[in-house]
Amino acid sequence: MCRFYKRKGDYMFIDKAKVFVKSGKGGDGAISFRREKYVPLGGPDGGDGGRGGSIIFKVDTGITTLMDFKYKRKFVASSGENGAGSKCYGRDGEDLYIRVPMGTIIREAESNKIICDLSEKDDEYVLLKGGKGGKGNCKFCTPTRQAPDFSEPGMPGEEMTIILELKLLADVGLLGFPNVGKSTFLSMTTKAKPKIANYHFTTLKPNLGVVAVDGVEPFVMADIPGIIEGASEGIGLGLEFLRHIERTRLLVHVVDISGLEGRDPVEDFIKINEELKKYSVKLWDRPQIVVANKTDLVFEEGVFENFKKKVNELGFDKVYKMSAATREGVDDVIKECAKMLKEIPITGLEISDEERYIPEEKRFTYEIRIERGEEFDTYFVEGSFVDRLLDAVNVNDADSLRYFHKVLGNKGVLNELREMGIKDGDMVNLNDFEFEYLL
Repeated sequence: MCRFYKRKGDYMFIDKAKVFVKSGKGGDGAISFRREKYVPLGGPDGGDGGRGGSIIFKVDTGITTLMDFKYKRKFVASSGENGAGSKCYGRDGEDLYIRVPMGTIIREAESNKIICDLSEKDDEYVLLKGGKGGKGNCKFCTPTRQAPDFSEPGMPGEEMTIILELKLLADVGLLGFPNVGKSTFLSMTTKAKPKIANYHFTTLKPNLGVVAVDGVEPFVMADIPGIIEGASEGIGLGLEFLRHIERTRLLVHVVDISGLEGRDPVEDFIKINEELKKYSVKLWDRPQIVVANKTDLVFEEGVFENFKKKVNELGFDKVYKMSAATREGVDDVIKECAKMLKEIPITGLEISDEERYIPEEKRFTYEIRIERGEEFDTYFVEGSFVDRLLDAVNVNDADSLRYFHKVLGNKGVLNELREMGIKDGDMVNLNDFEFEYLL
């Protein structure tokens, strides 16, 4: 369950967090031989190790913020148990479920590319799979290798640093400069209780509310903190919250038409749309209802008509006058929102190929480099394949060493060495293990 902490009379709203995640390591295979009273040479019976736990992200509709990730930034799944004798397999590690709010995007931290979008209530995503368990020595038994004295270690877990980014799921987003009446409008139409005061940046966090009035299909409305000129470049609070209206199907652009603060409502309207366009062309193209608010403070006739005419000329035909404080015109705006939402399809977040994170294929690879000498050359074989192979074998055991050379042959290492010109007497170095090459 998400924790909320009060700070200066408000709740902390966390919508971005950087965390480290790691899946569990696979258990090691066991080296064991069956020894019973009447079976002194029963053969190998080492069981396989268990699979490591995976990292799985799951949507929890009871959580509305990434608050939990402010204090816990490291998540590690449990490892698989090691195998045991009598062909006993190790227990699989327990998967680690990390619960996030609906609307959470997971990004790879270094590239900032999107891994997945958890926008449905039943969504879950396996981010990192647990390491595979290693084989016990009974799996290496052959007619010619009847007592293998080696096993396979478990595969290591995967790890990644990610960024969790919350984009609120709302049908309608309230847009406009600070102190134009967005919070008042939200409080008039929903049960949300936003902080309302007559100064700029009263709203410091997004507020959500469900609009449920008679004769209207319920929908979710979000009050986004006021956006100012330069918000798309990081000025003010706007940039931090612009992403929260990316998912909205409809924008309600609230403009203070009273002019009491000495501002031109048409200029304000144009500036906000310019910030939208700079941030995202798709967001700028989103359907808008323009609301001229605070009409109860307008004492000159023709102010609204003049505003409406200029906005219409800019290509916006849905223009309404309203006074959120007196509720005049509020119902008309709500009905228009409900009407337009019926015609606007619900679409998921579009992720372009450039934005999508594509994980690298995990393969055991190697590289060979040569150091020339006067008497002999040394061939260094390095890479994840070498590390894995040396972990799996006992080079001091004859059977294990034969298996070691067989794997080198099957992988193509020996053929590649021949193609590179290796000769009898040259040395082959694999990490700390070195041997003389003989045809």
